[in-house]
Amino acid sequence: MFEMFSSLEFAPFLLSFKLAGLTTLILFILSVPLAWYLSQTSSKAKPFLEALTALPIVLPPSVLGFYILVALSQNSPIGAFFEDVLEIKLVFNFTGLVVASCFYSLPFMVQPLQGGFESLNQHMLEASYLSGKSTLQTVLRVALPNIKPALISAIIVTFAHTVGEFGVVLMVGGSIPGETKVASVAIYEMVEMMDYQGAHIYSAIMVIISFLVLLSVYLFNAKSKKIGVG
Repeated sequence: MFEMFSSLEFAPFLLSFKLAGLTTLILFILSVPLAWYLSQTSSKAKPFLEALTALPIVLPPSVLGFYILVALSQNSPIGAFFEDVLEIKLVFNFTGLVVASCFYSLPFMVQPLQGGFESLNQHMLEASYLSGKSTLQTVLRVALPNIKPALISAIIVTFAHTVGEFGVVLMVGGSIPGETKVASVAIYEMVEMMDYQGAHIYSAIMVIISFLVLLSVYLFNAKSKKIGVG
């Protein structure tokens, strides 16, 4: 058993965690203002923005991955600008994976935050404004501290969802060891090579990680509810 584990390379897991961590951090910074706007606005454009934000949930990963690949390739204005001006290649490298992951995991960060913001007592927000706090101060000092269950859920689920990415990652990043070969891609390659023993171990680790992540979310939310009731 020890020899079986020692023969496996765990670099794909480390790369997956690095990708998930950066994606979660970037999405948190971008999603807080977006979720706040969606929770507070009564604009007619709100349903359009909500549908656009949620699109990655219903789109097949291959479809989303294909269009992200096209948008980031050198043949597109975006890809050409980054490669020619900034000298940053956005396909088949780690930077491209981060960009693609931000698109793919966006709704998993935005929706819980939006739900948390919408559940806030509006009188509390109005009191914050009347006391002279700006919108930014209200969000950071009043809103976010009062939606901790939604905030923790958004962060953990986004991280876990990014760790488990496959279709988008494979299409945008391929399988370059140490650069784009994340755990899900490694499992796929093991199955292709009929290395079922290695695939079992990698898959079991992913199952355990996913279970622990979800369990932590439910335990935290249950604890928060008890504190709220108490």
